[in-house]
Amino acid sequence: MSAPRLIVMGVSGCGKSTVGESLGARTKIPFIEGDTLHPPRNVALMAAGTPLTDEDRAGWLDDIASRFGALEADAGLIISCSALKRKYRDRLRASCPDLRFIHLHGDRALLEQRLQYRTGHYMPPSLLTSQLQTLEPPSPDEPAITLDIALPTEQLVAQIEQQLQLHIA
Repeated sequence: MSAPRLIVMGVSGCGKSTVGESLGARTKIPFIEGDTLHPPRNVALMAAGTPLTDEDRAGWLDDIASRFGALEADAGLIISCSALKRKYRDRLRASCPDLRFIHLHGDRALLEQRLQYRTGHYMPPSLLTSQLQTLEPPSPDEPAITLDIALPTEQLVAQIEQQLQLHIA
């Protein structure tokens, strides 16, 4: 069995990076922070409070997809990526059919609280509304696990490990 290929997805402030990094550390599966893969133009748009369009996201999604597509057969990878729309997830799966999604969702008030206290990130809290409007939660026919961000990170990671039957390295 090959190692899992995972996207930790959701809107800004849901904990994609924290959960992805923790899961990677526990399982020894490499983790990439998807925000670091955005081209400078996208970063500038978001920093200015401008929501990204489908066109803006296309190259970024293709970069993420190519990283999964280039993996050796038995290699795993975890990347944080908002993956807000079904068509984005389909685009990512096109190069990696066994790609699974971990959808972190939560109450808007909790998301706003997290964003209020987040420092050192270019994405302003003002973009949360557009992300929530854009979000198309995974459908039952998509390979996704949906988890509530009200749980502590350790519990979220344990649930992912259990549901995907991952073994701690």
